[in-house]
Amino acid sequence: MSQFFRCILFLCLLPSVVPLFCYTCVFPSVSPLDCLKFPTRCPPGQLCLSSKAVGQRGDFEVVLYEKSCVLPVLCGLTGEKFAMGLNFTFTNDCCDTLLCNGVSSRSAFILSSTLLSLFLTLFYLQ
Repeated sequence: MSQFFRCILFLCLLPSVVPLFCYTCVFPSVSPLDCLKFPTRCPPGQLCLSSKAVGQRGDFEVVLYEKSCVLPVLCGLTGEKFAMGLNFTFTNDCCDTLLCNGVSSRSAFILSSTLLSLFLTLFYLQ
């Protein structure tokens, strides 16, 4: 098989070779910029989560952001929970591509995910 066809085959199989990596916050943060994000390899069957919880008591409002890997049954959920003396309304959004839960711009995501995919594939194939 020629080198060209091997490269094409390699690129076609790339999504099946690379496991899903998602950003995980060390702890929930009050700003999307405060989240100390670390790429984490998700267990099989899990997706990337971006969760936002807004807590209110009177005029006081707190917004918490969380990123992690999660089971698909928790995706798309909205609800309420009580914590720290506040009623929080949360929303869970999920995605299933490499580091998709931490990107603010689509073009930055395409470039970074392509480079990271190649790097991780080479790392795991060694």
